[in-house]
Amino acid sequence: MLRIVMAVVWLLLSAWLLIWTGEGLFGVNQRQSILPFSGEDTLGGPIFIGVAWGLLLTFGGMFVGLGRRRVPRGDEQIGVGTIVEISRTGLTVNDVPQYDIFVRVTPIAGDDFIGQLRMLVDASDFAALQVGAPMPVRYSLTDQDTVELADPTEPAVRDALMQWRIDRGLIDPRQVRARMTGTQVPASVLEVRPTGRRKEGQSELALRVLMAPEGAPTWEADTTVFVYPQAISHLQVGAPIWAFYRREDPQTVAVTIEKEAGR
Repeated sequence: MLRIVMAVVWLLLSAWLLIWTGEGLFGVNQRQSILPFSGEDTLGGPIFIGVAWGLLLTFGGMFVGLGRRRVPRGDEQIGVGTIVEISRTGLTVNDVPQYDIFVRVTPIAGDDFIGQLRMLVDASDFAALQVGAPMPVRYSLTDQDTVELADPTEPAVRDALMQWRIDRGLIDPRQVRARMTGTQVPASVLEVRPTGRRKEGQSELALRVLMAPEGAPTWEADTTVFVYPQAISHLQVGAPIWAFYRREDPQTVAVTIEKEAGR
């Protein structure tokens, strides 16, 4: 409701400024203006409204798509989106440009569909938004145009993405228990070899890793992992990674390039 109210107020302020500017351009007598808070004796009204317009634009939810509906929480699903197109909208806020990002969403169940994200993207973050890059998204079962970026650090999102990988065979069934209930420890890559297998746009790598739990002896283990092409550079020889294992089976290892919170 607050988002709707802010959007309505912003639209009213925009209309006020547009009419005020038009009156000035066409030489309308400001004393006879149809607008409240205007007049040629003072600029207080236009300045105040202009400042309010700018503040709403900047802080009103960062104006990520005025009028775009949020995914209803009771209807919310989590999936993996792959970027298929990126385009500028022409809007810039505090020198940060806004983009329309079109993603092909692969739901946990069901057919793929194209959704749209509208968001402000800083120049330092734009490099990660390349065509083909994956991103976790929230979407609606009843309105697939309503797509939002999901936070991969949230436990629910992380669990849903892991289930998506399991369902599509992107993690060896023998690694599932280690990945879901094992202990996460630092590790490093000793050997890496592509297997030639590909699934869901990801390539499989065969790794030999050095497991290095803090305060315990190290050991070597062999494992496999499916990764997107953008992540392969993080799995080169000598690269630090994270690995999961169960104490009763230290040779069954699942790897990741990110440390999970709470592990």
